[in-house]
Amino acid sequence: MFPNSLPSGSVRSAAELNERIRALWQRAGGSLSAQERAEYELLVVEWATAIRGEVVAAA
Repeated sequence: MFPNSLPSGSVRSAAELNERIRALWQRAGGSLSAQERAEYELLVVEWATAIRGEVVAAA
């Protein structure tokens, strides 16, 4: 598990996840290593889940 990631089932807002994704890209300088790519993929999946949850809650 990555140091900044939370266990599965944790709840982070889409905004927080978006900020983490942006920070990851900024730290990487636009080119992700294999480890960074794996972290990015996990963050994007969690972000998509958070977005779906926010849309459902708004409806």
